[in-house]
Amino acid sequence: MSGKIKRLSFWVRRRSHLALFLILGVVVVVLFFNEETSYKLNMEYQARINELQKEIAECEDSAAFYRSRREALLTGTEDLEHIAREEYHMQKPTEDVYVLR
Repeated sequence: MSGKIKRLSFWVRRRSHLALFLILGVVVVVLFFNEETSYKLNMEYQARINELQKEIAECEDSAAFYRSRREALLTGTEDLEHIAREEYHMQKPTEDVYVLR
């Protein structure tokens, strides 16, 4: 019996790299070719995340612009009069307004 165990042990030691290669092959197949965890899909997700982060930054910039403009309108009468005249074509009763486009 001990001879069989020695031979089995020797055979396993000589071929232990095969199990390692098999496990490594399965890991590679799962990571790169599985649809849910594929490398290509992860790259697409990362590109989409980058696009959305740029869009968030642009929206934050425009929100800050409109916040500052709102504050200027609430605090200053000159800005309010300027915007009313230019954007809404308002006038004083004694004025004539000419719109150039």
